[in-house]
Amino acid sequence: MFRSSRTFICAIVIASFCAAAHGAGPKKAQSGDAGAKNLTLVWSDEFNGADGSAPDPAKWTAVTNDSGYGNRELEFYTPRNENVHLQNGSLVITARREDFTGADGQSRSYTSARLESRGLFELKYGRVEARIKIPKGQGIWPAFWMLGTNFEQVGWPACGEIDIMENVGFEPNKVHSSLHGPGYSGGSPLTGAYTLTGQAHFSDDYHVFAIEWEPRFIRFYVDGTLFETQSADSVPAGHWAFDHSFYLVLNVAVGGYWPGNPDATTEFPQSMMVDWVRVYKIGDERADKTRP
Repeated sequence: MFRSSRTFICAIVIASFCAAAHGAGPKKAQSGDAGAKNLTLVWSDEFNGADGSAPDPAKWTAVTNDSGYGNRELEFYTPRNENVHLQNGSLVITARREDFTGADGQSRSYTSARLESRGLFELKYGRVEARIKIPKGQGIWPAFWMLGTNFEQVGWPACGEIDIMENVGFEPNKVHSSLHGPGYSGGSPLTGAYTLTGQAHFSDDYHVFAIEWEPRFIRFYVDGTLFETQSADSVPAGHWAFDHSFYLVLNVAVGGYWPGNPDATTEFPQSMMVDWVRVYKIGDERADKTRP
């Protein structure tokens, strides 16, 4: 999701897991792989707070930013209830078309929200998953991703970026998962895509997006199906940027180089609903969690 100064170019399914993942509405489904892969839950947010309340400040920070992040995004990220709140057991991040002027005096025509666990929860290795129903429409860019905690020290892409799920509105039946690091970022990340069959769109229902991150491998899943594996062998020696702690990010961007801008077909508001986010230790790995 952090795409500074560039344009992005764009197997076993466990039946009980899929049934939980595809239910109509935000049901608190269990991870179907937890027993099969000896997973131990180490952190989660089930978003069970009171309707209309803000996300747990002990777990998330709602960013205030209108920089566009080098992507020519059009939104102003705010912590306002209109852009981020809990409802019916889900986190709701809403992108709106509205004229908005921030405390910095800058004005934008769209608002949205971006949550980060930076400084609150960080991890090194493990299974990370979220059950999400994404928004839709031209110019809408929802994402569930991770950024290296050493970002301020070494910059991007040296810090590493793990895109667990990204969708651009002009591809309603497809999600992308990518790794960005030194020598494989911008238009040439390590990347894969998962496409729904038939006429299904990802905005129709909830889906579970996950990674399993180990010292030299990262595997990507949608609804329990493994569709992409990346490894340290895919990059030059010393360029594997995934051997340190990362933090979690959830956001809905509006516009930008990759998705393009909203047009007359784009309906607002558009909301991403997150049923839960969970982090597990895999097997006997000391898949580190950190609470600074």
